[in-house]
Amino acid sequence: MRVLIATDAWHPQVNGVVRTLTSLAEAAKGVGVSIEFLNHEGFATVPLPTYANLRLAIPSFGEIARRIEASNPDAIHIATEGTIGFAARAYCRRRGRPFTTSYTTCFPEYIAARAPIPDSLSYWVLRGFHAAATVTMVSTPSLMTQLSERGFQNLRMWTRGVDTDLFAPHRMISLDLPRPIFLTAGRVAIEKNVEAFLSLDLPGSKVVIGEGPQEADLRRRFPDVTFLGLRKGAELAGLMAAADVFVFPSRTDTFGIVQLEALACGVPVAAYPVMGPRDVVGGSVVGVLDEDLRAACLGALKLSREACRDFALGRSWAASARQFITHVSRVAVHQPHGNTHHDAGAGSHIAASIENQNLPTKEAYRGRCH
Repeated sequence: MRVLIATDAWHPQVNGVVRTLTSLAEAAKGVGVSIEFLNHEGFATVPLPTYANLRLAIPSFGEIARRIEASNPDAIHIATEGTIGFAARAYCRRRGRPFTTSYTTCFPEYIAARAPIPDSLSYWVLRGFHAAATVTMVSTPSLMTQLSERGFQNLRMWTRGVDTDLFAPHRMISLDLPRPIFLTAGRVAIEKNVEAFLSLDLPGSKVVIGEGPQEADLRRRFPDVTFLGLRKGAELAGLMAAADVFVFPSRTDTFGIVQLEALACGVPVAAYPVMGPRDVVGGSVVGVLDEDLRAACLGALKLSREACRDFALGRSWAASARQFITHVSRVAVHQPHGNTHHDAGAGSHIAASIENQNLPTKEAYRGRCH
């Protein structure tokens, strides 16, 4: 089966959506599924207001249609609600073609933090966007509940995973800083609530990995904090493994893959008891969730690094990919691909074989995380 994913989030962006999609494509190969991407490449782009480092594509409907038809996919998934996502949605609607979507970012809250636009209006737009999808995939039970209460329908679970070969304790890079080291990583932007972490009275050192529109201001206001800028791959994993506690101050993330990456490095998590942290580490022995973030940071120092690593080893990208493929198989249609014969039931056959494997259900996931 061949799947085309339309996404506004793509390289060179460094975020959870891009890491998810990249890891998904690699893991899907293991079950005979090929994933291609329809993204901003080849289109003119403009900077996103208030965030110049993120750019939106200016796609033409004709070119979007040409690229989709050239890909000749069995199934179409729309990963984001940006200009690429809306253009791909318009194509599917005009052609009467079913598709799936995923809700990966709390845009209403992000927009409200930057502009006087009520989140009720943003949710109305997003509800309409996803209403046309056969399935809308969400990453956690908390997000599913929140969206259901706001009128979203056809919601299904699509969990996330972590690369435990890349993110591992043995990659530790020595940081010549006073211990304990409290570290956070991600976009340095207002919606990530980094300032809440930097304002804490903590012993040892604070480290920030990442870049973003708030970086210059925070560097100026918190001169004692070590800002390492954007890091990737093995270097990122090594720096994370050097920390004593990973601090996740965001209150709006739908999941927060970086938490799993820290745990895979053997580093416990400190966070607020909100969606994302509550589903990823809540109720476990690998993180401390508290409205008093300082108390959470100090409490996390007492947790076992071995338990953190063991926890992450049970969250694979292979299981995440199988869950995704089960959902997109529902919209698979017959498409001829060169000399290879694909019948209309290919998607359902793959889905049936996957469903016979031990995938985490919503209830099982809830049991692990609460």
